[in-house]
Amino acid sequence: VSLGQQVSWNGKKATVRYIGNVKFAAGEWAGLELMDAGGVHEGNVMGVPYFECPAARGVFAQAAQLVSQATPVATTTPVAAPMAVATRAAEDEGPATLPSKERTADGSVS
Repeated sequence: VSLGQQVSWNGKKATVRYIGNVKFAAGEWAGLELMDAGGVHEGNVMGVPYFECPAARGVFAQAAQLVSQATPVATTTPVAAPMAVATRAAEDEGPATLPSKERTADGSVS
């Protein structure tokens, strides 16, 4: 799973907008923007912003729940992570702490 990737979750089409740790559960989670309403938030969970999307279009899911639909597409920039986030690309390079920088869909740091 990668940022900007088109996936299917519970039969609904979505775009991956966030990958990483969250404060509400253990493990790595994917933040999804659903193509249609049916989500539960707009990228904020319990007051913590993880990504931005229209209201009622955001959900979080485990990677195992996702089915790939296509190659990555252009993404919106995730909001600043609430804690250090290691994306899959960063894990390939070793541990990464990004206190004030974000990793973009193409793997560069902004």
